[in-house]
Amino acid sequence: MSLLNLPVILGFVAVLVVLRVMKASLFVWMLAWWLGMYVLMSRGFATPVPASAQNIYMGIVTLALFAYVTSSAERQQSFLGPLVSFAGDSRYTIPLAVVLLALPALAAYRIWANSNVPVEPPFFARTVHPSPPTEITVHNEKVDMIAGDNPLRHLEKSDPEKFKQHVANGKDTYYKHCFYCHADALGGDGMYAHGVNPAPANFIDQGVLPNFTETFFFWRIAKGGPGMPEEGAPGDSAMPEWERFLSNEEMWEVVLFLYDHTGYRPRAREEHGDH
Repeated sequence: MSLLNLPVILGFVAVLVVLRVMKASLFVWMLAWWLGMYVLMSRGFATPVPASAQNIYMGIVTLALFAYVTSSAERQQSFLGPLVSFAGDSRYTIPLAVVLLALPALAAYRIWANSNVPVEPPFFARTVHPSPPTEITVHNEKVDMIAGDNPLRHLEKSDPEKFKQHVANGKDTYYKHCFYCHADALGGDGMYAHGVNPAPANFIDQGVLPNFTETFFFWRIAKGGPGMPEEGAPGDSAMPEWERFLSNEEMWEVVLFLYDHTGYRPRAREEHGDH
């Protein structure tokens, strides 16, 4: 399955090519980049990007474009020139008046619309840690969620040195991809945590890691927010489907790291006759 919506990507590239051929002004370029990145974030991925994550990335894009425009006096003048001309040229009096009236009108409408959204309870109670399916398939490999084990866990006793290497690999993967939301200390209060709903899991909470098997967290990592069952909604989870980016071994290694770093032990799986 393609991770990207190719028509949107190609359309964006085509717009950039046209602007290049037309030798568009810096103002038009910046406007095109901002709108293009917004379209890419909202429509450019096969798996929808949550609104909370879109807001974070668009904030970064806005700051990056601002830094570029203000990096030299020449660029500032090139960017502001069309705006100054539009505001000061008598030929644009009517369009300027329309813009000046439209901006506060749109802001007022947005405030009015948001304030009139009825507050309704969800159709069902949300479960923070929903029950997993009995079996999942990740990279063409079936994982038994009830009777399965972390395939690397046995190395803890049979080959401690190799086990330590897998834990170290899991640490590297975690700090490359996961700490932005789950934080350096695994407390769920990373730099992006305030912008997502539901909040990222707090792995140092005694009610999290010890209460679940390793297969549970492999499932949550692999399937992410889009794989959340109905009982786990509503929520605007920004958790990606990490199976799109990581191998099964990398995800199992992250699970090993979570338990090793916190000192918790995974919940023992139930025997077949107990469920």
